[in-house]
Amino acid sequence: MRRALLAASVLVLLGLAAAAAAASGENRGAARDRIVPPPNARWQYQLQASQHGDGRSGRVNVDICSKPFSGGPGCVRPKVIDFDLYLPKRGVPIDSTPNRRAVRALHRRGGYAICYVDAGSIESYRPDYPRFVRWNRRHGHSLLGKPFSPIFNDERYANIGGVRQRAFLRRMMGRRVAKCRRAGFDAVEFDVVDSWETPKRVSGWKISYRDQIAYNRALARIGHRNGLAVGLKNDLEQIPDLIRHFDFAIDEQCFQYHECNRLERFVDAGKPVFEVEYRLKPRQFCPQAAALGLNAIRKAHNFSLHDEPFRPCA
Repeated sequence: MRRALLAASVLVLLGLAAAAAAASGENRGAARDRIVPPPNARWQYQLQASQHGDGRSGRVNVDICSKPFSGGPGCVRPKVIDFDLYLPKRGVPIDSTPNRRAVRALHRRGGYAICYVDAGSIESYRPDYPRFVRWNRRHGHSLLGKPFSPIFNDERYANIGGVRQRAFLRRMMGRRVAKCRRAGFDAVEFDVVDSWETPKRVSGWKISYRDQIAYNRALARIGHRNGLAVGLKNDLEQIPDLIRHFDFAIDEQCFQYHECNRLERFVDAGKPVFEVEYRLKPRQFCPQAAALGLNAIRKAHNFSLHDEPFRPCA
């Protein structure tokens, strides 16, 4: 919403960021400087394959155009798109190819690519899932917990409450983020990094505030060592202890749950806040988003994250 004059100069640099190479893993430095998108850059959240299925852009709809709630002539296109690390393939249950096609297609349009990585729950459809299963069996079933939810029952809460468990998860996340970097992404979003708020009866694990802080800071270091900007996903209560470690925020449903004021620290620091609502209509949150300086969009009521619907506030 602010610093509009930075948009052109920052986006020009995106191609340089995408082309730079870096060393892999958690413990090696990166050979490129991370770039953060300007707060006013329109964004899109597409974690599922485009319904149009354009293989040339990795089934991410980099050309989607929609009329914003704020009005004006014509439609607008997002510059920032958050999408999955892996290329979705029809008829293939486990995707294992990093989605370089989408990154390249977005960069050709002057865009910015955020790599989605689930860090706090373990999905059964990922190519590295057997590694988590083997570690869990060898260590007394102390890693994989209960299903995340009835909707997302193909992923299980990870136990970040143990020292050995966190060390293993850091190694695995380091491998995943290195793939994001090699695929050319500009940033990484770590999902499910607020499980300390979930009771043991739901997740299967007792995770403390300090456990979550330690894990989230480690994730930020992993991203930065790979030359990527890092977004904090939800976890609003821990923002005071995490904001200096993260470059931007991604939030879901802060207007629905009346907690957007907690994101003001990011706005005041000039760091982007990309916000998405599913159940509210644009007229119910877009005016407040503009007043708070949040970059908000509306997606599907059923939480699906295909390319459409996509309705930016501005």
